[in-house]
Amino acid sequence: MPYKKTKNKKGSALAYALVIMFAMSIILTSMLSYIVSQMKFSFNRANREEALQIAESGMDWYRWYLAHQTSGKTAQQIQNFWQNGHPLGVDSEYVVDYQGLGDYRIKVVQVPAAGSTVVKVKVTGATHNAPGTTRTIQVRFRRPSWSEYMFLSNSFMNFGDQAEVWGKVFSNDGIRFDGTAHNTVSSLLPSFNDPTYGGNKLQFGVHTTTNPADPDAPSYPWPSGTVPNRPDVFMGGREFPVPQVSFTGVTADLANMKTQAQSGQGLYFDNSGLGRKILLKSNGTFDACVVDSANANSHAISKYKQKVGNGTCNSCSGSCLSNYTIPNNGIIFVEDNAWVDGAINNEALTIVAANLSGGGSQADIYIGTENSNLRYAAYNCLNKLGLVAQRDVRVLGSCPDDYIVDAALMAQTGTVGMNDNGFSGHNSLTFNGAIASYLQPYFQHGNSGFAVRFYDFDNDLLYCPPPYFPTGTDYSIDLWQEL
Repeated sequence: MPYKKTKNKKGSALAYALVIMFAMSIILTSMLSYIVSQMKFSFNRANREEALQIAESGMDWYRWYLAHQTSGKTAQQIQNFWQNGHPLGVDSEYVVDYQGLGDYRIKVVQVPAAGSTVVKVKVTGATHNAPGTTRTIQVRFRRPSWSEYMFLSNSFMNFGDQAEVWGKVFSNDGIRFDGTAHNTVSSLLPSFNDPTYGGNKLQFGVHTTTNPADPDAPSYPWPSGTVPNRPDVFMGGREFPVPQVSFTGVTADLANMKTQAQSGQGLYFDNSGLGRKILLKSNGTFDACVVDSANANSHAISKYKQKVGNGTCNSCSGSCLSNYTIPNNGIIFVEDNAWVDGAINNEALTIVAANLSGGGSQADIYIGTENSNLRYAAYNCLNKLGLVAQRDVRVLGSCPDDYIVDAALMAQTGTVGMNDNGFSGHNSLTFNGAIASYLQPYFQHGNSGFAVRFYDFDNDLLYCPPPYFPTGTDYSIDLWQEL
């Protein structure tokens, strides 16, 4: 019988099986690698999220720490805390275990400069499970300055239907606002008897009579939705009641300003004569003269004292004038009244008029004495002027018909406004800055004052207030970023 050849089918099947097994192993390995990588990614993501939450807990803790270390203290005491109190996180990182889950490391990267409240803090968080996986945030704390308000008052304020205000408005009393507010309008009071109705009509702490007028305020607390939503008037909203802003506490700020002026870095002027005439110059200096006499009604200066002897001058010049460099710490303190005019160029300066030596009247600041504007060279953080008066800040009738003021003004116990005896024939007042006035500020009354008034808030005052300008008591966070 002849021999017949046959194929080896068994060997072919084995080869196919090996190919399939190899392909499957590649697929399974890839799937396993993908699953492992996803598990690692999820694990790492969870650790990163937990690290961020730990870092934020550290940030909240440090804000709590600052509140407890500085609560109830004066500006001088707070400055001493930062300089001599060995605050945590300044000299070295402050490390805290967070509930056994991980730790946060706090480092203060910027302590407040003289006259500032800004603190920058870096916080790094990590878990114990993955200490190499960290998240770092940096926050900026600051105590809000009084220069952050376009209008801040201790008294009732009334804004007519022509008023247009761009900055924040606050009062420790009630507010009637019938114009347009582009920022928040807020009051300490939930409701009050509006004196424009004879004091017999209970109104919301911030209310409007712009059609349709707000209803009478019911007893507080009231149900949600009681206060009408009025974006046509309050474009930035209205808030009441809110915490008080204490004008009384500014007395400690005045004392601190005096101390800083006498520290060798500032300038202090005693209570010679009736006070000082200060003319700011754009070359980094200012002229000063001792005021000998002034008109009791217009407050216009009539005579100056000579530097030597008993003679007088008719103008702030010659033997009555002294020229000074604007001080390094930006504080000039006059232990009496101050007449201020001129311009600054790349200077941050606060001029204070206050009688803290005992006896005599409270001090005032007068502006508009030279028929010239009170100006900055530019609107930025390099140019800032604060005028702080123990009683009044008054615009005199000798100011230009179209007067421009670049400054943050504060009257602790009186008003920021025009001269009490009035003046006429002035066209406009353009105010670029901030106003804090114990009594309601005013620049027009009947036929007296400025026919047209423009109030423009200087946004740079949010982060660059004048040196040693009064501030709030609590630290807030105004910048958060992850590094």
